Amino acid sequence: MATTSEKLLLRLEWKVVRRLDGRLQGAHRTAHRGAGVDLTGLRAYHAGDDARHIDWNVTARLDEPHLRLFTEDRELTVWLVLDRSASMAAGPPGRGKHDVLAELALVLARLFGRGGNRVGALMFDTGTLRVVPPGTTRRHALRIGAELERTTEARGGATTDLAGMLDAAGRLARRRALIVVLSDFIGDGDWERSLQRLVRRHEVVALRIVDAADDALPEAGLIVVEDAETGEQLVVDSADPLLRARFRAAVDARDARLTAGMRRAGVPVHRIGTERDLAEALAEVVARTRDRSP
Repeated sequence: MATTSEKLLLRLEWKVVRRLDGRLQGAHRTAHRGAGVDLTGLRAYHAGDDARHIDWNVTARLDEPHLRLFTEDRELTVWLVLDRSASMAAGPPGRGKHDVLAELALVLARLFGRGGNRVGALMFDTGTLRVVPPGTTRRHALRIGAELERTTEARGGATTDLAGMLDAAGRLARRRALIVVLSDFIGDGDWERSLQRLVRRHEVVALRIVDAADDALPEAGLIVVEDAETGEQLVVDSADPLLRARFRAAVDARDARLTAGMRRAGVPVHRIGTERDLAEALAEVVARTRDRSP
C-alpha cells in the first residue's frame, strides 16, 4: 500500500514536477564555477582572479603568474533546510504552512534529483534536528517525505531559533552547496550573523512560507490568541482599532527586519503563500533567480 508521502509525491509529479522539469536546472549553476576536478589548461593571471588556483610551478618557470583552469562541475549538492517549528502549523486544515513546506520539499528533491544533483535535508526545531544525507533517486525524495511525517508530531514549544537552524546548515554542508531555507522566518535571535557566515561559503536562497493568519487579526470580537510556539494565551478584542494598528505595525516591523537582513546578506527571499499554486510559485522563483544571474 502506498504511503502518505508516496501518494503526495505522485500527485505532485503529475501537477507540478512535469510543468517545471528542466526549469530549475541551470537556475543556480552560474554561481558554482570552477569546482570540477579535471585540469583543462592554463592562462595568465589577471587582477581579481582567485589566487588559490595559481600554478606555482608554471609561474616560477615562466616568471609570470598563471592559473590552472578546470572543467566546471555540473553537479550540485543541494541542502533543504526545513523549519519544523510550531508556527509552521498555522493555516487552514490540509493547507497549512507545514503542508506547503512538505510539498515544496518533495518537489525540489525530485526536480533537483532528476537532474543528477544530490539533495539532502535538515529538519530543524529548537532542540531537535533530523538529517537526511544527500541522494538523487525518487526513493530518496520519499525518504525526505517520510522524515517530514515523523517530525509533524515532534514539535517543541520554544520560539524558533533561526540562528541555530542556519548554524546547523553551515556545520552540515562542508563543501560548497546550494542551501534552500524553507521557513516562515518567525523567530528570535541574532540570525543575521549566522546567515552572513553561511553565504560566505554557499549559495543561499530563502523560501518564505506565509499564511494570511500571520499578518492580520480576524474581526471577531473577543478572541483567545495563542502563540503557537510558546503556548502563551491572551484574550483580546480583535475589533479594537488600536490593537489592530499595533498588530499591523508589529507585522510590518518584523517584515522590514527580515527584508533588510536578507538584503545585507545578499540572499533572495521568495514569498510563497499557502493559497498559491505551487507550480506557478516555483516558476516565479526560477524566473526571478535567472533575472539576478550575471
